Amino acid sequence: MEILLADDERLALEVLKEAVHKACPDASLYDFQKTGELLEFVVEHPCDVAFLDIEMRSMNGIELAKRLKEINPSVNIVFATGYSEYMGQAFSMHVSGYLLKPVTWQAVKEELENLRHPVAQERDTGLRIQTFGNFEVFYNGRPLRFARSKAKELFAYLIHKRGTGCGTREIAALLFEDQPYSLTLQKQVQTIMSAMMKSLKEVGAEDCIIRTYNYTAVDVERIENCDYYRFLKWDVKAVNEYTGEYMMNYSWAEFVIGYLDNKLM
Repeated sequence: MEILLADDERLALEVLKEAVHKACPDASLYDFQKTGELLEFVVEHPCDVAFLDIEMRSMNGIELAKRLKEINPSVNIVFATGYSEYMGQAFSMHVSGYLLKPVTWQAVKEELENLRHPVAQERDTGLRIQTFGNFEVFYNGRPLRFARSKAKELFAYLIHKRGTGCGTREIAALLFEDQPYSLTLQKQVQTIMSAMMKSLKEVGAEDCIIRTYNYTAVDVERIENCDYYRFLKWDVKAVNEYTGEYMMNYSWAEFVIGYLDNKLM
């Protein structure tokens, strides 16, 4: 398990670090007094859990948590602070936990045993698709970067379709819903398609897409780790990961929430 620790007071940081180490001695700990250094670190080193103070001089812990979730939406945020008045604001962000100082190792252990986003025992070694919450793609545990936001949305839609093929007109209507179909729009879709394929090719995952004339689909047999697909197979871990949120960054995916909720009834 990879754990971040942030507190601008050195003594408080050491107390927190000792408590976390005692609660989870096998975890890799990375402690920071400066939030800027922490943010630079997590871009290249995605972590599972972040214990954050709230009252810090360089950046408020609430804002830091928002920045961390932008980089890695599945990171578990646990606030460790001396102030109880931020509790409502913290839980409105769907954080994992809230600890009041002085932090004890027993309290830390309890939080680590009840994380909002379960942590795999081993790091990802391939492509992992996250649809619960915001849509994200990871390769070897790190977020896969798409040069264009619509290229990422296109991949999300293909995952969502679960192997059903899409034509250029359907993709254009999805990505540019207010624009009439035209040759110019067709070329834009082709550019977005190329950008998506380039991102996948950079990590050797381009073969998860099937392309023929006016037909594009995801090859579900090559998507081995997708929470949505595992949920539909009634995988216990995936079922527990679902908290009523599905591809929240795309409005076209909203209706699936009702479908998934009904399967739990």
